[in-house]
Formats: sequence, C-alpha cells, structure tokens
Amino acid sequence: MSGLTVKDIARAVALAMEEKKADDVQILGVQNLTADCDYFVIGSCQSITQIGAVAQSVAGRMDELGIAIRQQEGRNDNKWVLMDYYSVIIHIFLDEEREYYSLEKLWAAAEKIDF
Repeated sequence: MSGLTVKDIARAVALAMEEKKADDVQILGVQNLTADCDYFVIGSCQSITQIGAVAQSVAGRMDELGIAIRQQEGRNDNKWVLMDYYSVIIHIFLDEEREYYSLEKLWAAAEKIDF
C-alpha cells in the first residue's frame, strides 16, 4: 500500500470504475457520519454484464495495491454488488437499483470528493 491514504484508495477505485465506463461515479466522504468506513464509492451500470466488468476492474486494482477485500455482497450477476475494503465500501448498481436506493440522498450530508 506504500504511502497511499484512504482517500487515494477511494480515488483509485473510482478511476477503475470509470475505466469500465461506470456511470456517474461518485466518492462520498462518510467518515464523520458513520464508524463503518471512511468513503463510499458509488457507480451505476447499464447492464449486469457491465457490473461484472466494473467489479473485476475494482478487484484487480485493489489487488495491484495489495489491499484485501473483507467481504463482497452480491455477485457479478446481481443488480447491486457491494465490495467492502474496510475503509472504502464500493457500491456498483444497475441504473434502476441506484435510483431506487438513492444512497446519495440518504447520505446527503457526506462530503463529495473529486477524483
């Protein structure tokens, strides 16, 4: 992990998601709102196949950085995949699921991080 901050890791995840054309990728700083993690990285996809590609891209980038996953909910054939990397939690949604759960509204007090 050599000198990377948690914010750097969240940014690396966001870029990995964008490389596979995830839509509206956002990083939310939630460290002052929850003890569970420091950042959410959220993105949506047009298809279940794309969700799988985005999840694989994120996993590959985290492997490159030497960061082990704690847990993954959903698999690449689900409408929502959650990847828990301790301080960074990644949400990859099918477009309709993202709109339904509306995490950005739920966590409206979160800091939006540029990447």
